[in-house]
Amino acid sequence: MKAAIKAISYYLPPRIETNLEISREFPEWSADKIAEKTGIFERHIADEGVCASDMGAESAKLLFTEHGIDPHDVDFILFCTQSPDYFLPTTACLLQDRLGIPQTAGALDFNLGCSGYVYGLALAAGLVETRQARSVLLITAETYSKFISPEDKTVRSLFGDAAAATLVAASETGSVGPFVFGTDGRGGEHLIVKTGGLRHRQAAAGKAAVVDEFGNVRRDNCLYMNGPEILVFTLRIVPQVVASLRQKSGLTEDQVDHYIFHQANKYMLDLLRKKLKIPPEKFCEHLAGCGNTVSSTIPIALYHSLKAGRIRESNRVMLVGFGVGLSWAGCMIQL
Repeated sequence: MKAAIKAISYYLPPRIETNLEISREFPEWSADKIAEKTGIFERHIADEGVCASDMGAESAKLLFTEHGIDPHDVDFILFCTQSPDYFLPTTACLLQDRLGIPQTAGALDFNLGCSGYVYGLALAAGLVETRQARSVLLITAETYSKFISPEDKTVRSLFGDAAAATLVAASETGSVGPFVFGTDGRGGEHLIVKTGGLRHRQAAAGKAAVVDEFGNVRRDNCLYMNGPEILVFTLRIVPQVVASLRQKSGLTEDQVDHYIFHQANKYMLDLLRKKLKIPPEKFCEHLAGCGNTVSSTIPIALYHSLKAGRIRESNRVMLVGFGVGLSWAGCMIQL
């Protein structure tokens, strides 16, 4: 019996930041210019006291109610975040109690960003197919907004906060896999929050902010992204992942029904689609109303593709995540 995705739901915090609000603070960037460059019109921002666990819990509750799932049937929780509530305890352990999941369930966090959803599917499938678990709750949740300098228009215009919950369980029809993974830690410095962990607990006192050539103001306790390097990395790696997955799964280009890539920004997605010669009707873009939500972009896009009827149960769908790490992962799924 193979593992398969049984249900997906997601949660967006109610507070919305529009392009117009950003353009008021950065007059050189009009709302239309932001939309044209990113494909994003608005992003959702978690309030000051809201953490990844809060949003993750809300996404799981939606999953339970929307799909008629009993939390007592969950026997493992996987929680993907790079903005955990605490260094310890493990946030997944807190979610077990908060969601009323049995104490016999396993629970663990893993710290991964843009490729995190595919990694989570691999972990969940491994648990199910080795019979260590029957029903795995995979939650992705991120509050990158808490890392972002309000004076850095580049990352501020891209990232939004969100959480998604996916149930992975045994199936006679659907499947998850095969998988392709990759890592290049040499590029870790290109997408990083330098302080806050144990390497550098806090920024040096009195250290001045850095202003880049585009006027973005950054500090070591804020998210730094080297956009050009991330773009070069993406355009080099993603075609390799796509080719490897086709070969590993024994599928031709025509036999892949749909592609869902990490929703980084419209400019990058358009370049990838054209480079890979993927027909528009097979390619998903869903970020206009939520922005780049890191590990939740793929499940949110998958949710909407299913709801719109673009993806059907028998379809073969390729998922590819890439980014912070530098890390990448891809897989094939059938629902």
